[in-house]
Parts: sequence; structure tokens; C-alpha cells
Amino acid sequence: MSELCSVPRVSERFAQSNALGEDIARLKYVSGKREEALRRLGIRTVGDLLLHIPHRYLDFTRSWSIEMAPIGTVCTIIATVDRIVQKQPRPRMQVTEVSLVDDTGVLQVAFFRQPWIAQQLKRGDRLAVMGKVEFAYGFKQMASPHFEKLEDGRAAGTILPVHYVSDGVSQAWMRRIVSGALEVVGNPFDPIPAPLRAKRKLMSNARALRSIHFPSSMAERDIARRRLAYEECLYLQLALRLRNDGGLVDVVPYAHTAGEHLGALKQALPFSLSDEQEAAFQDILHDMCDGGRVMNRLLLGDVGTGKTAVAACALAVAADSGTQACVMAPTGVLARQYADKTGPLLSQAGMSWALLTGATPAAERERIHAQLESGELDVLFGTHAVLSDNVAFKHLSLVVIDEQHRFGVGQRNALRAKGPGADLLVMTATPIPRTLALSVYGDLDTSIIRHRPVPGAGVSTRVLTESSRDLAYGAIREAHEKGQQAYVICPLVEPSDSADELEDVPGIARDEEGRVTVPVPLHDTATELDRLRLT
Repeated sequence: MSELCSVPRVSERFAQSNALGEDIARLKYVSGKREEALRRLGIRTVGDLLLHIPHRYLDFTRSWSIEMAPIGTVCTIIATVDRIVQKQPRPRMQVTEVSLVDDTGVLQVAFFRQPWIAQQLKRGDRLAVMGKVEFAYGFKQMASPHFEKLEDGRAAGTILPVHYVSDGVSQAWMRRIVSGALEVVGNPFDPIPAPLRAKRKLMSNARALRSIHFPSSMAERDIARRRLAYEECLYLQLALRLRNDGGLVDVVPYAHTAGEHLGALKQALPFSLSDEQEAAFQDILHDMCDGGRVMNRLLLGDVGTGKTAVAACALAVAADSGTQACVMAPTGVLARQYADKTGPLLSQAGMSWALLTGATPAAERERIHAQLESGELDVLFGTHAVLSDNVAFKHLSLVVIDEQHRFGVGQRNALRAKGPGADLLVMTATPIPRTLALSVYGDLDTSIIRHRPVPGAGVSTRVLTESSRDLAYGAIREAHEKGQQAYVICPLVEPSDSADELEDVPGIARDEEGRVTVPVPLHDTATELDRLRLT
């Protein structure tokens, strides 16, 4: 008997769940200009409307009388309009002054460059204003507060939501429409299972939607926001995981095997890996040797933490497996640094490598293409040039991308397409929000190197004012005394004739990103530094 009684309830909940995807035109009060206004806000379905969360609330449960409102704090005051005066103290400056009164005193409210407010309000209107209370000229005052005309009979003790609205739908109408939508939706099926809700201490979806729009307290609003934020993050995590796994459908992961090349490379390194470097490499090695899944890992560490040494060990594992690896950097300078610093270590470990950039001569480029296709090359360092269609690998099993946030998802996937099933290792020293999102929400596993193995390693960045130019030149002199080189970079917002003329000057060139570089000659110091003073 109980089962028969439950059938209508289940079917009703299905109908309520389906209502979330229905057009807003089916809602009461939505037609004509209101429908157009909602669509301008990006609201097309009932679900869109219910996720149009209020951006602030008028908390009447904590409203103050004019007399008791503390000066210097943001308060909500409910009072009655007594007088409206428009002034123009100077050209193009319009001020609408509204005097509000309650049983305890007078509050002067000023609205700047909002003359239409005088047409919206009239004497006797009951108003709720929220803003910072100041005191001047013998009265408490507010400047350009947020205000709400209490047309719907709401009184103290309630919390009034404030939504983003558009011409054609007021705050009062938005609240009526949202309230009607909540009635239509009722109690739909919750996308998060009850055991998970209980574990995470989350309220139901239906209750969260009601509480986020019409909370009985600000604490209830916070609980509802937590539930909706959790659901949003969960959807994002699932979408990223599906995107990641979906791109690997029918792809057979490659199980790498560590061997002699890895041992020889570790012997060639001028230092031993630190504990954090070794832990990061073990994470990578575990993923590479796992034949059940493709590696998608982010190696995060500041400049000087030794990410390159860890990546070099991964390159050696690919060579031990009889496969190839590719390292892609965003600029030719960075790719060349990889080749100059890591290449000799790979050679000592018995591995072959090459550098491919946009500046690589045609003859050398053809030779590299042939060696890649034959499998003669173990490792390729390069820039975007490695994405060319004529760059083909015999068996690419590892892709390493440095400064990964400077590449698009399409570029990353284009390189991986050259080796179906290839493991991916991306590195960055800049944990920008996109990088954090990719790692936190499931697209990438994360290994972090937090400390520099060698104290003082890495790059020191300082910002100097014009008056401290001598400190910059002093740093260049110190570099010269150590046998190092220095150069001045002149950034240009956009190409200009002056930049083209600079390239004709001996020793001045433009890098792959269009920046003009001016190397400082080492045979002289003060004379050349004075000559290269740039304003």
C-alpha cells in the first residue's frame, strides 16, 4: 500500500525537477517587458532564475533607529520620507537630498547625480536605507546609500534580498517572480545523494534555494551559500574529470620502466635531489609506471627549487622505456636554456637530444624531423615549433610543458596528439588562479617543491625607482665582474618604426615575443652604461 502511495509523489518530484529547465515564460508575472528584462540578465530558464543569487541583503533584524545608529558604521535604518529637495551646487553636479524621520530623530540622505530618485519617492513613503552613518551640520547623514522602498508591507524583523535587476523589472517584482518560481519547483530531486549531504553537513538543494533568496537569518544564508558553492565545485570537478578522461577514450596508457639512463643521469647531476625533489619525482615515476592510467601532473615550485632536475629524471625514464619525450617552452630563450643546461646532462646519461625553434635553420630542421621519425632522438626541446604538422615522433610517451599557463588547452592537446597515451607533466613557478583551478578541481594531480635546495638559488626581482638607477647599474657591474652577461630590455606596447630602426643597430635584436634586447658589452662598463641610459 505504501509503495502505491509513493508513486504520485515520485512522479510529482520528477515534474518539479524538470521544471528547472523550463522557459521563464511559464512563470507567473513573467511576460512582456519583464520577460525581456530577465533575458537581458541572462535568465532564460527557471533554473537560471533560482541561481540568480542576491548580491546583498537588507537585514531588518538588525535595523537601527536614527538616534541609536552608531556614527562611522554601516547600518540599516527604516524611516519615513519627510522632504525631498533637489540642488545643483555647481554645473553638472546634481544632488537629491531626502530627509527621513522616525520617532527618534532626522536623517539627512544625499544622492549624487541621481535626479530620478526625486520622481521615485514621495513624502510618506517608508524607506529602508543601508550605508555609513556620518555626522555633520547637526544631523546624522548618509551619502548615496542603498535604499529600498517598502512597498510590499515588509517590516522590521525580516531580511530583504537585493538582486541585480534590469529596466523593466524592479526589486519588488524580482522577489515576487522568484517566490513564484520556488513554488513551481517545490521539492525536486537533489543531485547530491543523502549520505554525501550528511557527511558534508549540507542542507538539501530545495531548502538552499529558498534560504539563499529568503533567509530567516544571515546564518541561514551562509549555510545555503555553502551548499550551493559545494554543488558548483562538485559539478566543475566532475566536468574537468570527464573532459580529461573523455580525451583518452580508446587510448592505451604506456607503462614506463626505470633503468640505466635514470641511474646515469642521477650520477651526472652535480648534486643529489633534495627530499622534496625526490618526493616529487617518485610521484611522477609512480604515474609513469602505472599502465592503468595516463599521467596528468602539475609540478609546482618557485624559481630555483629544481623543477628542471626533476623533469630531467622523467625524461630519462622515457628513454629507459625505449620511447621519446618532448619539452615545450613558451619562448626560444627558455627552450635554449633547457638545451644548454639539461642537454649536456642527457648526453652524459647516453641520451640523444635536439633543439627546435622558429630560428632553427631549414637544413637542421629537416635533420631533426628525420631523427624524430626514425626514433634516433630521445628528447626534443622546443617552442611552438614542435606543434607543426611535419613534426612527427616514432613513439612519443612523455610531454613536458614549462610555464603551462602560457599555453592554451588546444596547444597542449595538439602536442599530446602526436603521442596517443603520452604522459603529461606541466610545470610552473606562478600559481595563478587558472593553474590553481586546474589542480584543485581535478584536471591535474599536483606535486609541490616548496623550498630551494640551495639557499639563495633562483632569481631575485627588485623594483627600483628612477632615482635608484645607479643600483641597477651596480648590479650589472657585479655581474660583469663575475664573468656574466647583462642586457637591458625595452618593452614596447605595440610595434613602431623606432623599434625597427633599433634592430639595425649592432648588438640590438628582437626576441620571439617582439621585445627589443640591448646586450651590455663586457669590454667596458661606465662608458657603455652611460650610453645605454634609456628614458
